[in-house]
This record gives sequence, C-alpha cells and structure tokens, in this order.
Amino acid sequence: MKASRIAAAGAVAGVAVLAVSSPCFAHVSVQPEGEAAKGGYAVVGFKVPNERDNASTTKLEVTFPSDHPLSSVQPQPVEGWDIKITKSRLATPLEVHGKKIDEAVSKVTWTAKGDGIQPGFFQKFPVSVGTLPEDTDQLVFKALQTYSNKEVVRWIEVPQEGQEEPEHPAPVLALTAPAEDGHGHGAADDDKASDDAEKASAETTAASDDDSGGTDTTARVLGVVGIVVGAAGVAYGVLAGRRRTA
Repeated sequence: MKASRIAAAGAVAGVAVLAVSSPCFAHVSVQPEGEAAKGGYAVVGFKVPNERDNASTTKLEVTFPSDHPLSSVQPQPVEGWDIKITKSRLATPLEVHGKKIDEAVSKVTWTAKGDGIQPGFFQKFPVSVGTLPEDTDQLVFKALQTYSNKEVVRWIEVPQEGQEEPEHPAPVLALTAPAEDGHGHGAADDDKASDDAEKASAETTAASDDDSGGTDTTARVLGVVGIVVGAAGVAYGVLAGRRRTA
C-alpha cells in the first residue's frame, strides 16, 4: 500500500510539473528596455519562444497599432533573419517636429534565413519606436508566429481588464507617465554647482592667503627677536671684555 501511494503521489507531482512547464504558458510578448514613457522614444523587444517540440519558428509578423500610429519605427538587425518593413497611408497625417507625415509603419516581418528558433529556445527582436502616444496607457501589437511545419499561431486576442488571459493574447506594451523635461533644472543645477565651486575656491584662496600672511608675520617677528637677542649678546660680550681689562 505504501509503495502504491508513493507511486500515485509521484504521478500527481509529475503531472503538476508538466502542467507548470507546459509551453502553452509561453507566448509572444513585448517589453521595453527600461521604460516606455508617453511622448518619448523607447527600444522594445518582441520575445518569441518556440512552443513546439517538432518544429522551429521561421517567421514573425508584428502589426503596429493603426489607432495610435508611430512616426518612427526602426528594427535592429538580428543575425540570421531578414527584416521587411511595411508602411501604410494614414487617414489623419501626423505632425512631428513641424513636419506632416502621411504614412507610418503598419507591419514588420522577420523571416529566418536558416533554421530559425529551435525547440527549447526563444529569440528577441528589438525595435526603436516613437514618439509614443500620450492619450493611451498601452499599445497592442498583434503578431503571427509561423513554424517550419507551416503552422501559424495568431497572437491577436486583446486582453481585457478583469478577465482571464485569452488563449492567444496579443503583445501589449504598457506606457508610463511622460518623462519630465529636466533641461531647465539641469542647467540651474549646473550653474549652482559652478557658483558653489567658485565660492569654495575663493574661500580656499582667502584662507591660503590668511595662512600665508600669518606665516610671514611670524617670520618677521622671529627675525626681529633674533636681531635683538644677537645685539644683546654682542653688547654683553663687549661689557664683559671691558671688565676683564679693568
């Protein structure tokens, strides 16, 4: 009975481990390097795990949000992968740095030159994006993951707050509060630091001058004392000689 119970417990534990480590819990996601602040630029990485034991991932297609188009999208080269950028016309042009932009990147496609992402591995695909919108807290990027056996997994379901995560959630980039413009504060701090440094330098110089003046005065006093003592010694010697002669 003891042996059967141990075997049963081991079987349950084994199933639990398999459930926890099951690849269905891994999915295509997007994370920033640092923070993705509203109104700024960020480098984000699309993380693609291989979820199959008998096939490799050979293609990734990421669709960029049309409701919040990004004026700048620059993928970083990834060794072993070709990159294709697709642009589309905008219904409402964007104004960036005083210029109107009537098209934006709508999709980026990475295609493996060789075997792609092997079973048990993942790959990151970095992209520089901006300027990030200020009127939303997140950006949704729908993605298609293609395997070497022609299977396509569609990561396009938008997670809803308060609901369970869907089976194939789309990558969601959380945006943080706008970064404060620190140029003015930085300049003021630099000026203050410079003024403090000059003041400290002046005080040090003054202290040095005081010390130097004190040293000179002491030297002069000692010199005078030495002359007086020397003169007294000479006078005493003269007097002593006269007494002996008398």
